Amino acid sequence: MFPMLLLKMETIRIVLALSAKLQLHVFQLDVKLTFLNGELQEEVYVEQPLWYELKRKEEKVYRLYKSLYGLKQALRAWNNKIDMYFHQNGFERSQFEPSLYARKKGEDFLINCLYIDNLI
Repeated sequence: MFPMLLLKMETIRIVLALSAKLQLHVFQLDVKLTFLNGELQEEVYVEQPLWYELKRKEEKVYRLYKSLYGLKQALRAWNNKIDMYFHQNGFERSQFEPSLYARKKGEDFLINCLYIDNLI
């Protein structure tokens, strides 16, 4: 199971309650084309689409370097990419809630809850 699928509604409620108590700003972001942003770690091949077959090369296949919607590896590829981004930018992943990332700088802090292609 991927960490981003394990985010509990209780975690979101706690983060929102904390935000209300401390009068913090809350933003929600739906990442568009999420699954098209992940780079594949393994070799994946697909047949040529019927409307885009190369003449006299109909038996050839395409190798994918990026994920596609519906691809089994798409969710893992996206999770790897966003996890790497968070770590490179100083966020730490919660050991108790793997879909929660936090970063503290002085008195300022930022908490991210990740659920599939949504960030809070």
